[in-house]
Amino acid sequence: MSPRYFEDFAVGERFLTGGVTVSESMILDFALRYDPQPFHLDVEAAKKTAFGGLIASGFHTLALGFRMLVQHGIFDPGSMGSPGFDELRWLLPVRPGDTLRSELEVTETTPSRSKPDRGMVRTAVRILNQRGEAVLSYKGIHIIARRPG
Repeated sequence: MSPRYFEDFAVGERFLTGGVTVSESMILDFALRYDPQPFHLDVEAAKKTAFGGLIASGFHTLALGFRMLVQHGIFDPGSMGSPGFDELRWLLPVRPGDTLRSELEVTETTPSRSKPDRGMVRTAVRILNQRGEAVLSYKGIHIIARRPG
């Protein structure tokens, strides 16, 4: 993707990343480190839960989805970070063997009034499984540099 700065973002613009397949070992590794709940960590215990089997942590799904956006280069080189995001929702469980992709839509662009070297880009993000079902969604807020010069 060519270099993108604040001026390059248009409301309604959409991006779809490549995919990543989530393995059982990825789920277990993340759970051991960051979210050690039985339905993320123990295959046998997970069978007895409402999920009926092992599922990925929502935080793992969020991290994978964001990584795909970064690797796609949507915010390169203009990214100046983010003040956060809104309305994070875990919609469907992610299971071993699922292939995820991230979809981002630009919903608003606002030049900064106090810092002329940047602007705010608001986005709607969905992480989709191999069936095109949204498994996670959130509204992102990105601070993006204006084009130099």
